[in-house]
Amino acid sequence: MPMSTNLSAAFLVGKRLYLRGLVESDADGVYPGWLNSADVCRGNSHHSFPYTREAACAYIRDALQTRSSLILAIVLQDGDRHVGNIALQSIHPIHRSAELSILIGERDVWGTGLGLEAAKLLIDHAFDALNLQRIECGTFATNRGMQKLALSLGMKEEGRRRQAAFKNGAYEDIVEYGILKADRSDA
Repeated sequence: MPMSTNLSAAFLVGKRLYLRGLVESDADGVYPGWLNSADVCRGNSHHSFPYTREAACAYIRDALQTRSSLILAIVLQDGDRHVGNIALQSIHPIHRSAELSILIGERDVWGTGLGLEAAKLLIDHAFDALNLQRIECGTFATNRGMQKLALSLGMKEEGRRRQAAFKNGAYEDIVEYGILKADRSDA
């Protein structure tokens, strides 16, 4: 029998998941381990230094105070399990833009569409509630999963920053994607 869902903590609710603010008790769970996993962080800039519980707590405290980012936990409704994080970062009030980032830390939910569901919820919130005009994201050229997600969200490839990141002893290109409010199919 599945555990009950704590939807009272929900900020945005989807069909299979909900998004809520990070809380310090998240640092006591599996979350810090995601950023210490070379496999989980293969396609992003994390896993450069050991990530501790204390670092996670500091990040969570900062996330709760900033107005330039909206950082949320991705939680499965079935079992109330924290499986990843998603954020709008560098929210710019004049340009009405932000950068989307996502990390699915629990390998058993990779490839199930949870990232797409979470990202659609957050992008709808960004355009409808925050009145943003543009959402962008950048990812390593080798991160096919994030590239597929960006395209599934209706983002367009906008360019490539050659050898813009150093990971695992090699330079990586960063592929840039963006979507405008007017690009949404339901806009």
